[in-house]
Amino acid sequence: MDGIDAALVEFQSRNCTLKATLSSAYPEELRGRLFAAVIAPHECDVDAIGELDHWVGVCFRDAVIELLTNNGFRPDEVRAIGSHGQTLRHRPKASRPFTTQLGDPNIIAAGTGITTIADFRRGDMAVGGEGAPLTPAFHQWRFASDKVDRIVLNIGGIANITVLPADGSAPSGFDTGPGNTLMDAWIQQHRNAGYDDNGAWASSGQVSSDLLLNLLQDSYFSQPPPKSTGREYFNLDWMIGMLASFGELPAQDIQATLSALTARSIAAAISSNAPSTGQVLVCGGGVHNTHLMDQLATQLAEADITSTEPFGLHPDWVEATAFAWLAHRTLAGKPGNLPSVTGAQRAAVLGGIYLSGS
Repeated sequence: MDGIDAALVEFQSRNCTLKATLSSAYPEELRGRLFAAVIAPHECDVDAIGELDHWVGVCFRDAVIELLTNNGFRPDEVRAIGSHGQTLRHRPKASRPFTTQLGDPNIIAAGTGITTIADFRRGDMAVGGEGAPLTPAFHQWRFASDKVDRIVLNIGGIANITVLPADGSAPSGFDTGPGNTLMDAWIQQHRNAGYDDNGAWASSGQVSSDLLLNLLQDSYFSQPPPKSTGREYFNLDWMIGMLASFGELPAQDIQATLSALTARSIAAAISSNAPSTGQVLVCGGGVHNTHLMDQLATQLAEADITSTEPFGLHPDWVEATAFAWLAHRTLAGKPGNLPSVTGAQRAAVLGGIYLSGS
């Protein structure tokens, strides 16, 4: 929820090229209201959801226009926009499973003059899947090797892995648990910072082994895949509940423990589900946290851990590129999900197509 990542991507048969990128921050009021809606959904009524849906759609529209204008591209040079939307709620295990992403695609399509594909996740859920993660199909297309077992590790707010066996067997993948979300929430509360730059604050503290063990006892970590989660589960309230049985701990020690939680839960997921992994390609904001990356290297000493950049795609833009690719697949009438990852009954073409009307 830091803002919007927009990428202009050109696709070839087995490759893609980033033509331009843009990161655009949400207005502070919008960001605050989005966080409040996720953390306290009982206080978010239908009117609030409608207003947020419109506001996020306007921000997405403006980000596209700014990206094209800044880089000298015309709307008629762009085939389509793939819009993930801003996740408000993800409940794949509910008695009536659902997922909700905000950002009205009608506003995006009408305001840019570009066909927009959106609402990807519900297509997978309609055929029995978790609706997440959806990026593994793109990871397979872009990063699979026939020489080494690879994992693509995305560390955003939530961390997820894509397991790419060298023998060509079906990929697997799932959300491992918190990525940056708990560390970001804790440092925002105690130091009024958006994130822990390079993990400097975490590295100044001492890991509480008792607290770490308690955090790792959460049932999510022992659930078998397919599984997915989000900020509506792993958030500040979850953390405070876990801390309730502990005495006073220095805030920096808790930050250190949260960093260790991310590293340990990722490493455990890889060791349990893909022990033959030779390479781990990391993308997402967590790749810039040197303390976290050092912890992962220690936990996964047998694997070569690097960012996706040496493999041709900058780690900051893998997610945005993946949803451009999913839109590309939708327009071609090709499936975008991997049933081996999401648990869907079958592969499905994902997303709705919103024509610009121009």
